[in-house]
Formats: sequence, structure tokens, C-alpha cells
Amino acid sequence: MSEKNPFLSKSVVVSPDNPFISKSVVVSPDNPFLSKSVVVFLKLGGSLITDKTRAYTAHHGTIARLAGEVRQALEAGDLKLLIGHGAGSFGHWAARPYGTRHGVHTPAQWRGYAEVAAAARRLNGIVTDAFVETGVPVLSVQPSASSRCHDGTLRHLDTYPIRTALAHGLVPLVHGDVSFDTVRGGTIASTEDVFFFLAGELQPSRILLLGEVPGVLDSDGTVIPHITPDDLPALRGTLAGSGGVDVTGGMRDKVARMVELVQRHPGTCVHIFSGSEPGLLARVLLDGSLPVGTRITRGGAAAR
Repeated sequence: MSEKNPFLSKSVVVSPDNPFISKSVVVSPDNPFLSKSVVVFLKLGGSLITDKTRAYTAHHGTIARLAGEVRQALEAGDLKLLIGHGAGSFGHWAARPYGTRHGVHTPAQWRGYAEVAAAARRLNGIVTDAFVETGVPVLSVQPSASSRCHDGTLRHLDTYPIRTALAHGLVPLVHGDVSFDTVRGGTIASTEDVFFFLAGELQPSRILLLGEVPGVLDSDGTVIPHITPDDLPALRGTLAGSGGVDVTGGMRDKVARMVELVQRHPGTCVHIFSGSEPGLLARVLLDGSLPVGTRITRGGAAAR
């Protein structure tokens, strides 16, 4: 059944039970990386917006610049955007002494759990303020307020605030955060974990992951333009971890997680590229075929 919905393109078939979730994603025949769906996910990597080699150090200028580029794209194009950001030198530095990712059991670990949550919220406040001051109507949605994991896998997150924000023209802002866990007691749900869960709910056409590097690099330091699930086994040995402190695994785990995501959601394209080049984010938001960075898809040829 097709319904009129200002948040969806005309070619998307909409569920009559929920106007925010399309039943199918229609891919443009001219460009396999430009599918038509509800929303675009954008992650601002922790290595980009903080100095991960120095505890609790935000790159305020970079955050303000990216906020300006998002505003430019929102004003120029018909975008529905959900933004997430990594914990960077805030959450990762707080979590490392306690091993929060692997479980929370002792009183000291539970105190650490609270410290990690506070650190993540501190960075989220910096990002929220910068975007609002730039004119982007972000609404911070704290994952730990409703998330529940099972042995490290995010199983529940209340999406009502996100859906409602999108319906009213706001930009939901999520972030890597702590989460209660039915097996581990507590754990960390990375931004990629949150995106993975939300992809099943919102069916994004694109997921943009910004970092300091120009894309996924091979052993020679050359950008790999396109990755599919078939490529992953050969790439595992060449993918690096994270520069600086990262308790969630860095690039290697990020790529593996995103490959799993596109296998489950073949209409979604994951695009990894640099957020360090001024103006590039705005251009990619407005033109998904721009030949930069690395795209991860279920199959097909890389865009040229």
C-alpha cells in the first residue's frame, strides 16, 4: 500500500501500520549507491571530533565546521538525517581502566559504568550545543536510557523519540553509550551498534561514517573503493585497529560490523570517508555518487 508521506520518496512502499518504515527500498538503476528510503545515518567518528591520544579533549573547531556543513546540506537538499557520534577520548578513556565493554560486575566496575556514561554525555553536550548554535535542530537521544543488550549485542532500544523527532523535522542525535546487559551486567553499545539496530527499524538508504582517514586503507595505505561481504576474509589481515584509545575495536571491527549490516539490509550503502576535508561532508550528503572514500554494499560494482 502506498501512502503520502512527506518523509519518504514517492517510490517507497510504506507500511500502513507504521508510516516511518518502508516495506521495500527501491534502488536507482543508474546508481546502485543512491537508494530511496526514509533517512540517512551520519556518524562523526570519535577520532575526528576528539583527540583520542589525550583524555577528554574535543576538537571544537572541527565539530563547529561539520555542523555548518550539515546545515548547508539540509538547506540545499531534501534530507532526513539521523546523526551519531563516537565517544572518542571521553568514553574510551573512561572505560579502559574498568573493561566496561567486556562486563560490569564488581562495585568498582559499576562506578566505572557511571563514569563512562557521564563522559559520553559530556561529549554529547559539546556536540549538541555546537549543532544547535549553528542552526541544526538536533535532539539528543541518550541510548542508555532505554537500551538493553544480551552478551554484547544490542537487543532493545526505544525508537519512539527518534521517529517522533524525524516526523517533526528534527535531527535525532545518538552516541556511543553504556548499556545494561542481561549476561554481562553492563557493556558499551558503540555508535555502530546503535546504527545496526536502527537500520532494521528505519531502513536508511545510506550510512555515512566520517573519520580522519580518507576511507578503508589496504596494506599499502591506498583507499579501497568498494568492499562486499565476499571481500572481507581477504581484508581481515590488512585492516588496522584504532589509533589512540578505542575499547570498541577500531576500523577492523567497524568494517566487519558494517558488512554484516549490508548483508541484512541489501538496500543500504555504507560510505566511509574523511571528515577532515572542509566541504566534503556537505557534498557527499547532497551527492551520494561522489567518488570518494570506501563504499560497503552487499554486491555490485563500485561507483565511479
